[in-house]
This record gives sequence, C-alpha cells and structure tokens, in this order.
Amino acid sequence: MQVLVIDAQGGGIGREVISALKEKRRDLHIIAVGTNSNATSAMLKAGADEGATGENPVRVCAAKADVIICPIGLVIADSMLGEVTEVMALSIARSNAKKVLIPSKGCNNYVAGGRRATLKEIIEDVIEYTFS
Repeated sequence: MQVLVIDAQGGGIGREVISALKEKRRDLHIIAVGTNSNATSAMLKAGADEGATGENPVRVCAAKADVIICPIGLVIADSMLGEVTEVMALSIARSNAKKVLIPSKGCNNYVAGGRRATLKEIIEDVIEYTFS
C-alpha cells in the first residue's frame, strides 16, 4: 500500500500522521509531499520513506497513491495562506485514492457537525479509518 501524506505551512499535521502511521505499521511505504520545503522536511524527519516539494509532486504522487492523507485545506484552491494551487487541489480531488481529510483551523474551512477533538484524537481516527 502506498500512502501519500501531503501538508503545508510547517508540516506539523503531516509529521504527527506519519509518526502515528509508522508506529502502527512499519511496513507502509509513505511518501511525504509538502507545499513548501519546511513541510516536507518535517515529514521526512518523522519517518516518511520519500519526500518531495511543490505542485508537480502533488500531481504525480496523487495519481499513484492508494491512500492520500492531508488537511482538508489541500483540496481547496488558494487555502493555507495561498499555498494550495488549483492544480494541487484538483489532483487530490481527482485521484482514485482513498482520501482521508483532516479538519484544520488553519485553512478557514470548518466542517459542520464534526466534534471538537484534539489533534491526537483526530490522528487516531485517521489511522483507524485508513486501515478499515
């Protein structure tokens, strides 16, 4: 299974997701793609097997992934302080991969009906859903 974790800004959500995934399943092949080099670096330090930065890696890797895990803002063009391009958002949305979207306050998008949870609780839910 090829898991693609995409993050923006400082890569903190991606870092936490990758650490939790590797703790649960060391055999996973995890590719980290950041919208910027700081995000990519944080995810590589967390244990991602490969990493790349920018729009084209999002496009290429989303097309090949079995699972994509990212903050919800990554499927909304111009979110994350403008880091998310239309190409990035469409590449993720159009991918045949199973998508696990993480709610995030940092992207000005709110998921109504979602319960308030800590990042740790959200990541536990991500892990559970990813392997269901």
